[in-house]
This record gives sequence, C-alpha cells and structure tokens, in this order.
Amino acid sequence: MRLTKITSCYIGPQISPEQFISEHFFLFLIKGSITGYDGHKSYTMKAGEYCLARKNHLGRYHKQKDNGEFEKIVIVFDAVFLHEFKSKYQVGEGSFHSENAFLLLKKDEMVSNFISSLTPYYDSRGKIDETFSRVKREELLLILLRTNPGLGSILFDFAAPGKIDLESFMNQNYRFNVSLERFAYLTGRSLSAFKKEFRQIFSETPSRWLIQKRLKEAHFLIGTKGKKPSDIYVDLGFEDLSHFSFVFKKKFGLNPSDLRIS
Repeated sequence: MRLTKITSCYIGPQISPEQFISEHFFLFLIKGSITGYDGHKSYTMKAGEYCLARKNHLGRYHKQKDNGEFEKIVIVFDAVFLHEFKSKYQVGEGSFHSENAFLLLKKDEMVSNFISSLTPYYDSRGKIDETFSRVKREELLLILLRTNPGLGSILFDFAAPGKIDLESFMNQNYRFNVSLERFAYLTGRSLSAFKKEFRQIFSETPSRWLIQKRLKEAHFLIGTKGKKPSDIYVDLGFEDLSHFSFVFKKKFGLNPSDLRIS
C-alpha cells in the first residue's frame, strides 16, 4: 500500500478539538502512534491501524511522532451525512454491543485499498478536492458496513443519550475538560436538572466539585506517584499549566513543583 503522497487531512466537517466526540469519525493512522483514553479504558494505535470514534462519548488522545512525522486520515460521518446515506442505500443496522468510545477495527484489504485510492484526489495544499469528498465518504462507509455489519447499530442510532446514574458517571469522567452542558447532555438531563441533582448528590456546585476533585488527584499523582505537573495537568482537565499551578497553590499553599514525594 503506497501512502507516500498522502498527508494528514480531514474529509467532511471539521470536528471540535474538545474532549467530547460530537460526530462519529473514522481515523486511519499513517505515521506515528496514538494513545487514547475514554474514561473506561486506554487504547494504543500504530501506523496502519484504524478505528471508529463514537459520537456522544468522551475521549482524548495523545500522538507520538515517528522520526519527526505524524500523519493521519480523518473522515467524519456527521448526522446529516448519515441520514442522507441511510435514505439512499438499503442498509441493515445489525447489532454491536460495546461501551468503548474508540472501536479498533480489524484490518481489511478493502480499507487499505480505499486509503491508497485517495491519493489522486489531493490538491496542492494536501486536501481532498471537495468535489469528491462526499463520494469517497460514501465509498468508505459502504466498505465499513460490509466488513463490520454491526456498525450500523451505532452509526444510525440518532437518539440522544438516555438518563444514567449521575454520581457514577461524574466520578469516572471528572478528568475530561468539557462544559457542564456536555456533562448534562451525556447523563440525559437538562442543564438545570443536572445542576440541581448534582448539588443533591455532592453537596457542591459542579464547577467547584470538578476543580477540587482534579486538584486532589493532582496532589496524589505528584506527591505520591512522583509525576511532573507538566505531564498531568492536561489529563486532569486543566487547559494550561499556569492556571493549574495557580489553583493548586491556592488550595494547598505551595506550587505543584514544590510538592515533595511522601
């Protein structure tokens, strides 16, 4: 499979960089490696592997370059596209049971050949010509549904998340840097209902609870496990190191870098 002319790109709408997966997307890794986490488990992808990232899940990943290079293909299956695709093609929804945000798919030659077929459609900027973008998305989805029939039950499920146990969900996912609106949506509640029930359970506002929970975990990782502040602040839901250091010192009275291993 020749990939030398293919560069990292997105086909379809751009996806948000936040740690909430708002649309399904297919990711094919060309160069480098990826480690991911979805609140349930960790994942590792190497060059030549691919996965489906699931809508309405939390997830983050870190990329590692190989000899200074990292390349990927991301193809977004947004809701509008999927509705139109289902109307156009006779597709079965199948059955697929998994809570994982990232579904690592078994390698198949049809997928590899599809990735190679993208090469002629790249323009001088390394992007897929919009004229062919939709056609290639349809082609890939037809391939995935043939090689993984159960994916239809995931891709064509357009329902919003149902109501789930709020306490369990928050204790498992407090490390993700997403808005309260996202947390409310994923637990099947309006924002006002989420805030009200949250206070009843935790006796605290969601925003304050999240900060305190993350800081407590940071203190443990630095003071007990010997982790560096610069290595953990992103994974604990903080946007930048300076803000993390500020709130850490405000709570514990010292900079995180000054905390000694106990």
